[in-house]
Amino acid sequence: MSRTRPKKRDLAAEAFAEGLRLVKANPALAAVEFSVCRQESCELTPRDGLVRVDSDATLHVHPDRLAEPARWAWSLAHAVLHLGFGHVPAAKGERPQPDRCDLAARCVVVNRFLLGFTIGTAPDDLPAAYPDGDEERLAARWRRDGIPAVYERCGTAGDEPDLRLVPWHGWYGQPPDHQLAFATALTRTVSAAMDMAGGRRDSHDAEAPQLRPWEQALSWFVSSYPLLGGIAAGIKLVADLELVHAHGIAIAAVDTEAGEIYVNPLRTLDEEEWRFVLAHEMLHAALRHGDRCGTRDPYLFNVACDYVINGWLCEMQVGTMPEGLLHDRELAGLSAEEVYDRIVGDLRRMRRLATLRGKGVGDVLGGPLGPPGPRVDLDEFYRRGLANGLDLHQRQERGFLPGGLVEEIRALSHPPLPWDAQLARWFDEFVPRPEPVRTYARPARRQASTPDIPRAGRYFPPEEIARCTFGVVLDTSGSMGRVLLGKALGAIASYAEARDVPAARVVFCDAAPHDAGYLPVTEIAERVRVHGRGGTVLQPGIDLLHRADDFPPGAPVLVITDGWCDVLRVRREHAYLIPQGARLPFTARGPVFRVS
Repeated sequence: MSRTRPKKRDLAAEAFAEGLRLVKANPALAAVEFSVCRQESCELTPRDGLVRVDSDATLHVHPDRLAEPARWAWSLAHAVLHLGFGHVPAAKGERPQPDRCDLAARCVVVNRFLLGFTIGTAPDDLPAAYPDGDEERLAARWRRDGIPAVYERCGTAGDEPDLRLVPWHGWYGQPPDHQLAFATALTRTVSAAMDMAGGRRDSHDAEAPQLRPWEQALSWFVSSYPLLGGIAAGIKLVADLELVHAHGIAIAAVDTEAGEIYVNPLRTLDEEEWRFVLAHEMLHAALRHGDRCGTRDPYLFNVACDYVINGWLCEMQVGTMPEGLLHDRELAGLSAEEVYDRIVGDLRRMRRLATLRGKGVGDVLGGPLGPPGPRVDLDEFYRRGLANGLDLHQRQERGFLPGGLVEEIRALSHPPLPWDAQLARWFDEFVPRPEPVRTYARPARRQASTPDIPRAGRYFPPEEIARCTFGVVLDTSGSMGRVLLGKALGAIASYAEARDVPAARVVFCDAAPHDAGYLPVTEIAERVRVHGRGGTVLQPGIDLLHRADDFPPGAPVLVITDGWCDVLRVRREHAYLIPQGARLPFTARGPVFRVS
C-alpha cells in the first residue's frame, strides 16, 4: 500500500497572500484596480527586490522571495500608490522611462505618504524622514545638486527601478485613470473616518445621518480645499453645549495642543459662514499663534492675529465672514506682530473687541477643555499639513493666496536652528578671529629640500590677541541649574577655542560681582569653580566690564542666566543664554539663545 506524501507548504506564497489581503482590506488602496504576476520567467520580475509595477497596473512579484506578511503589505502598498499618485499613467505608444532623479523623487513621495498612512512594516534601512515638495520639484533639485545617498534606493525592487512605463494595448476606450480612482476613494475613506470619530456612524458601511452645518463645512475642506484639507482631516470638532457655556464660547475656539475646535451648537450660521469660522481656527492652530505670543499680552496678540487671519480669508474668498468679526483693510499686508504694535497703544478700546470666543477673551485656548487624549507631535502635524496643502493648492492652481500667508507657511516648513548653532553664528559675527603676522624675526621651520632658504614665521601680536576676546557674565544664584551651566559653558569654550580666542573675561554674579579675570577658554568649562549662591543681581557685573580698562570697548558680552534676575542695561553688543521655556523680565535688545 503506497503512501502519498503530504504536499509541502509554500511559505513564500502564504506570506504574500496575507500581505495582499492586508492591502485589499484598505478601502483607499482597494479602489485602485491592479493585477499580480508571480512568474519567475517574466522579464519585469525584480531580481533582488519584492515588487515592480508597470503602467498596465500589473504588480510583478518574485514567486520565491520569502518575506514577512507585513513587509509584503508595505511593498505592495508602495507599488499601488505609484498607480494612485499617477507615477505610472497608462498611455498608448512608446513610453520614455523616467530618469534616476524622477524615480528617486517618486519613491520618496510615496514613502512620505506611507509615514502617516500606516500599512504593514517598512524596511529598516529606509530613512525616518523625507524632504518636503512634490515629485517635480524634488527631481529638479536633485538634477541640479545630486541625489542624497539616503534617498537613492527607496523603492521596492532593490537596486533596479520599481516602476516601468509600457504601452497600453487596450482594445477600446480610454486608458484607466488610477489617480482619479484613488483620490475619490481616499476622500470617501477620510470622510467616513471623520464621521466615525465624531460618532455620526458606527462603521464605514453604516448610513450616516444628515450632517450639521459645521460638519458639512469641515467635510468641504477635506474634499475640496487642499490648503487646509490635511489640517481638517486631523482636527476634531467638539459641539458640547455644557462645555461651551462653562467656558463662555460665543461661536468657536481652538486648542492647538489637543487638536480640537469647540463650536457653539446654538449659534445659527450657514455653511459658508462656518467655513470661514473653521478656517479661522485652523489657521490659528497651524500657525502656532499661541506659542508666538511670547511676553506680549495674550488677548491683544489674539486680537492682532484675528485681524491678520480675517484679512487673509477675505482675500482668499473662503466662506463668508460673519458679522461682528475683526477686520480692517488698513492693516492688510502686516504681520501679527506689526498689528500688535499698532493696537497696543489703545488698550481701553481693544479690551472691548470680541473674538470668536467672545468680548475680552481670546479664542486660542491654552489647554484642552475635555479629558486628555493621546499625545502626538502636533507641531509636526500642523507644519506638514500646511506645507503639503500649500504644494497641492499651487500645483492644482486652486486660487489666490495672500503673500503674508505663504511666507508664514514657508517659514513653518523650515524650523529654527538649535541654540548651539545660533550661538556659533553669533560668535562668527561678533567675536573676531586673531590674524597672524609673518615676520623673519621668528623664523619658521625650513624645508628639507631647501635648508639654506630662510622662511618667515607666524605669530600673534599682543595687541591682536587683546582685541579678540569677549566677556561672560554668569548668574551663579541658587536657582541656576548645573545642567544649564554645563551646556552653556561647554558650548562657549568649544566655539571660542575653534576661533583661536586665547582667553575670555569671566564675571560671576549672585548678590555681588566676583571678577575672575581673563581665563583660558579651555578652563571655562573644565576648571572654573562657581562662586556664590546668593540672590541674583547681574547689573553690577555688567558695569564692572564697562569700567574695566583692560577690556576692549568693542568686545561683546554673553549673559548666562535662568531669567530670575534684575532688569539689565548693556551698552555694547551682547546676547543672552537662558533655559528653554524661561523668560527675561525685560525686553532684550540682543539675541536670546534658549538652551534645550
